[in-house]
Amino acid sequence: MTLDFGRLGLGCAQLGNLYQAIDDDGAAATVEAAWAAGVRYFDTAPHYGLGLSERRLGAALHKHHRDEYVVSTKVGRLLVPNPSPTGHDEELFDVPDTYRRVWDFSADGVRRSLADSLERLGLDRVDLVLIHDPEGRADEALDTGYPALEQLRAEGVVRAIGVGSMDADVLTRFATGTDVDVIMTAGRYTLLEQPALDSLLPLCSRRGITVLNAAVFNGGLLAEDRPHRSLLYNYRNSPDAVLELASAIAALCERHGTTLPAAALHFAGGHPVISAVVAGAQGAEQSSRNAALAFGPPPPAALWADLKDNGLLRPDAPTPGDAA
Repeated sequence: MTLDFGRLGLGCAQLGNLYQAIDDDGAAATVEAAWAAGVRYFDTAPHYGLGLSERRLGAALHKHHRDEYVVSTKVGRLLVPNPSPTGHDEELFDVPDTYRRVWDFSADGVRRSLADSLERLGLDRVDLVLIHDPEGRADEALDTGYPALEQLRAEGVVRAIGVGSMDADVLTRFATGTDVDVIMTAGRYTLLEQPALDSLLPLCSRRGITVLNAAVFNGGLLAEDRPHRSLLYNYRNSPDAVLELASAIAALCERHGTTLPAAALHFAGGHPVISAVVAGAQGAEQSSRNAALAFGPPPPAALWADLKDNGLLRPDAPTPGDAA
């Protein structure tokens, strides 16, 4: 598998109206701002806004040559007509609930999900397909979902396959027991917490599995210079202890002449096994900002040492300064 993800990818949940609604023009501007900054990898899923993210991403990329970018989508949730709509999606997406999500990791479900995604995207192919959030259904995903993806890869329908989850243990099961090309860890190797450092990342290094590090702002808490209670942590309200930790890290960042988002982005890509950081953006301005921070100079090495000395970062966590 040879896919060039670059250093930074755009996570496209916000194109599906995550947290708040944006219009089609705003979604297109978010993608175009990332493109203008050099981003060429875009990650989406049927789950994101009940297909809205895929439709908007495909429309935004339509003017660019297909060979110039990499797209990933996901399988595991089929979208089917909702017989009893209430008017609004029950998830975190501000969209009408004319469709509903149905968990399906069967071989037929995987193929149908990919076909539906291609139709929404308006593309003849995606480069990477990920099993999405298999925690709680790991046996089914391993027994039927993964073999279906393996067959699609063997047929040349997709170039690479993998799994994405917020559960490091589930990701470790896939990295151990399958021949996935890619692991996408979501929120499990961030400036706030690093459970993927225990087993998952060393295992991927030994097995030569590409690692994409997503949700590096932990759902929003690390996305602003100064954390506050209205920012979510892993898509829920931030517990007091987590908010205090984020605030302490932010204070040290400010002391060292940098910002919390800059440190979060650079730390997330600082482990040698991580190929790319995948960050969402709430609009074009944040899309441009994230790229400028990720592609810009890293925070000073003294910041990482100070974080470790103050017990705010694991002492065994690799940092950009170590790599230099």
